[in-house]
Amino acid sequence: MTITITAFERSPDGGKGLARDTRVRWALEEVGQPYEVRLVSFANMKAPDHLAIHPFGQIPTYEEGSLSLFETGSIVFHLAEQHAGLLPGDRNARARAITWMFAALNTVELPILELTTARIFEADNPWSEERLPLVKDRVRACLDKLSARLGVADWLDGEFSAGDLLMVSVLLRLRMSGILDEYQNLADYVARGEARPAYIRAFAAQFAINAPERL
Repeated sequence: MTITITAFERSPDGGKGLARDTRVRWALEEVGQPYEVRLVSFANMKAPDHLAIHPFGQIPTYEEGSLSLFETGSIVFHLAEQHAGLLPGDRNARARAITWMFAALNTVELPILELTTARIFEADNPWSEERLPLVKDRVRACLDKLSARLGVADWLDGEFSAGDLLMVSVLLRLRMSGILDEYQNLADYVARGEARPAYIRAFAAQFAINAPERL
């Protein structure tokens, strides 16, 4: 059965790979599964047919036969469960990799998204300059712990896993802020993720949709 995912018709990031469909593309490339993409506009995302798949009107979604999924964590976990390449065979190592998936989305991404909101959507408010340092400190507090845990290792727990895929995807959102560069081991960790052939293919596929000549 053909796998179909949805992506922005025009991504707000202009093809920098920050839209969440890139995470799903990367997972599909890692497990060697072909897929098709249905592009949706912001108006389409609020249409009944899309809301029937994603009740919150966002992207990406995942469809395969009678199965429809939303939320990147769920989609990546499904792919990792169904195909080799993203979860270890050892039972305990597998459980730890899944834990890192949850940590990426529930612990690390939340303060990073708060920073994005503060820098972009709240910048015009009179209190934004006072709030921004506090938000950055919350991000650094999280990265301090993540950096200490990673240490000099290549990946979070042994071999590359779905936990690393999601963690790298989350940390990429920090690049424009400069905070990632304050943690050399985390910056190198992200670079290793971006150097994986599967990521390169995923990035190229989403960038092709948002290439300047198409805009």
